[in-house]
Amino acid sequence: MKIEPFELERLQSTFEHQVDFNLSESGVQPLTLGELVEDPVSRAALLTESLCYTQTNGTALLRERVAAQYPGATSDHVLITNGGAEANYITMWNLIEPGDEIVMMVPNFMQAWGVAHAFGAVMKAWPLIPPDEAEAGIGRWRLDIDALDRLVTPRTRVIAICNPNNPTGTRFESADLDRVAAIADSHSSWILSDEVYRGAERDGRETPTIWSRSDRVIVTSGLSKAYGLPGLRIGWIVGPPSRIASLWSFHDYTTIAPSALSDTLARHALEPSMRERLLARTRGVLNRNFPIMADWLDEAGDLFSYVPPDAGAMVYVRYRHPINSTELITRLRLEKSVLVVPGDHFGMDGYLRFGFGEPQEKLRAALERVRTGISDCGLRIAD
Repeated sequence: MKIEPFELERLQSTFEHQVDFNLSESGVQPLTLGELVEDPVSRAALLTESLCYTQTNGTALLRERVAAQYPGATSDHVLITNGGAEANYITMWNLIEPGDEIVMMVPNFMQAWGVAHAFGAVMKAWPLIPPDEAEAGIGRWRLDIDALDRLVTPRTRVIAICNPNNPTGTRFESADLDRVAAIADSHSSWILSDEVYRGAERDGRETPTIWSRSDRVIVTSGLSKAYGLPGLRIGWIVGPPSRIASLWSFHDYTTIAPSALSDTLARHALEPSMRERLLARTRGVLNRNFPIMADWLDEAGDLFSYVPPDAGAMVYVRYRHPINSTELITRLRLEKSVLVVPGDHFGMDGYLRFGFGEPQEKLRAALERVRTGISDCGLRIAD
């Protein structure tokens, strides 16, 4: 099997620890272990934890706490994985046969695209409607439901969506999700919904899940973005119990089990009161930091255009200058030691994805570096 390079992950994996400032992340500054486990009793309990193979599909309590986020779900509807990346990978591996059609929302985190293509799927892009093509007064990214209806055929095995969306940060509402589910049902297609930014909404109103809108829905998520715990590498899949049992057998061929310590810490993170504390922390970071990002973008006048994100520590920015986005971010990395994601990695040149989840002093310093770097490239930002 040949697999194409996953450009975004290659960029981050190669350079994120080699630059002074990393604005390529879409989550908030991660917690320390001490911030997550504050009380002496819980800290002492960690030292007694056996470093064994834990329950390979996730401990029962962890699966119950995940299931509680999805109406009607039980622990039998949940499989714990090593990060959302494994969740997406084994789902595509499990569902796809060569020649199947996959209709995928774009722009998007392109893991599912690369994996499905490698497994022999026929890939069909389903573009969002950009703000400048929407009806007057809307000014936000929107689903093109009519286009989806045209794209989906009886050969469509999976409709892959991301809600809230990466990279735009846009939240899609219940009415649109119902229409996506109806189209999927009409062709007996599965829906794979990556909901890893759910819970990271700036206004505190949790994004609707597509769970329970169809009998053929699989949701993937994890602790990396909304919870600020990417280093735990805990993700999950929520789906029909029979499909979850099948996915578990595929999990046997990949990572087998989550880390025992990660399972323990994830149970702690998803205890209801702690879960609310973690999500409140994320919202606080987003609402303190986004004004810094927005002011910086607004100072540029007509150089940049953007839609304020509903969720996630990311803003997807269109720039107006004849320079390729990968060339631009490469110059920023080499000359200013700042890492930004190019629109090329989402199939959309002329855009940049800025992360704004860093501590405020680092964010301001990073944006000042970007200011001078962009000016050096001939893109002028007002002083």
